[in-house]
Amino acid sequence: MRRRLFLSRTAGMAGAAAWGLTGCGSGDAAGKNVTLKVMAASYGKSVGSSLVGRWRQTIAAFEKQHPKIKVDLELVPIGQIDQTLARRVESGKAPDIAQSYVFADYAEAEQLYKVEELFNIATQADFITSFARAGEISYIQYGIPFLASTPRLFYNKSLFTRAGVGGPPTSWAELRNAARALKSAGVKTPYGLQLGPEAAEDEALAWMLAAGGGYSGTSGYDFARQENVEALTWLKNELVAPGLAGADPAQFSRTPAYAAFLKGEVGMMLAHPVLIKAAEQARIPFGNAAFPMQSGSTAAPPVGLSDWLMAFKRNGHRNECGAFLSFLFGKKAATGFAAGQGTLPVTASGSAALRAQPSQRPLWKFIDQMPKAEFHPVNRSSWPKVRDAVRDRIGGAVISGGTARSTLDSLQLTANAAEARAARQT
Repeated sequence: MRRRLFLSRTAGMAGAAAWGLTGCGSGDAAGKNVTLKVMAASYGKSVGSSLVGRWRQTIAAFEKQHPKIKVDLELVPIGQIDQTLARRVESGKAPDIAQSYVFADYAEAEQLYKVEELFNIATQADFITSFARAGEISYIQYGIPFLASTPRLFYNKSLFTRAGVGGPPTSWAELRNAARALKSAGVKTPYGLQLGPEAAEDEALAWMLAAGGGYSGTSGYDFARQENVEALTWLKNELVAPGLAGADPAQFSRTPAYAAFLKGEVGMMLAHPVLIKAAEQARIPFGNAAFPMQSGSTAAPPVGLSDWLMAFKRNGHRNECGAFLSFLFGKKAATGFAAGQGTLPVTASGSAALRAQPSQRPLWKFIDQMPKAEFHPVNRSSWPKVRDAVRDRIGGAVISGGTARSTLDSLQLTANAAEARAARQT
């Protein structure tokens, strides 16, 4: 991925107070009322549904401090937000601030403010470096990470005890041996391999990173590298073929995998902190551990996931956008969004504040691994097309008749074509 060395981090200077060092929004300065249009995701009754309340609380507090700036919040179902935003932008009605899974297209079209145009240096430096870098294009940050997460290896302690497994695996060999013991103990799905279409790109990347591979390198997509071939080949031969990864891992997706874990049918699997509260409510005795490198020498780099906020230039509200975003990423608001949501603060100060709360102890290990996170190539405008191809094909590498090499070669060809199309459109 195209990244640069980010600003060295300084602690405790983010938020509205830090913004105040460089001035307030232009609406305040000019004595005019300004309305910011903010488009954010709603999650219905799913995890994150209470985020609606967090948004409204944050907006009310911000407007109290900035009486000349009003915030008009529009909530769009999470499954429709990318398409809705694209239509608005195309029709010339871009919001001031939007939440999305993607930002690269808008940045490359020069429709977004740079992060350095929105935040002062102290606030920029407060973002966790790995997440800030993921929002960069050509060494300039446009995407602002929001509602972040990193997965860990969840395991059912009761099933492990039944199978005689002493603790979480620290290498792939130990993981395979634990899966064998779980199968012998009658566990339906010893390892919940999630290569179905919902989020196969996350599971696959976790295994590739643990083998020393990944989706891309300094020069672009690099699916067919040897480490990736070895990772998928190991999965096929050591977990899938012996029946240690469930009946059909190529169709087993995140939502049914989480449901199966909560029923006590899965021995271990990669999962995000959103599973913690649900597992506690289901009274599943669980633990979580870092996902191991293949050799077991250390923990693998975790997959970093994030929604992205971006600020559009169209309405000319740069200072007002900066004021609101600086308030949003202040320590109090940032920890408020994360606490109880199963998401993680993306600033050092917010993480430290949540890390200091004993009630948030279940999130501490997830927070601790955030600086080492590796990301999908979200800073490439071709990534959404490539991601869809990964979701559709990656499971074929581990089923009978499929091979890692042919699958990865196919994905590389698709990525090359998507990059060429993106280049022609710029």
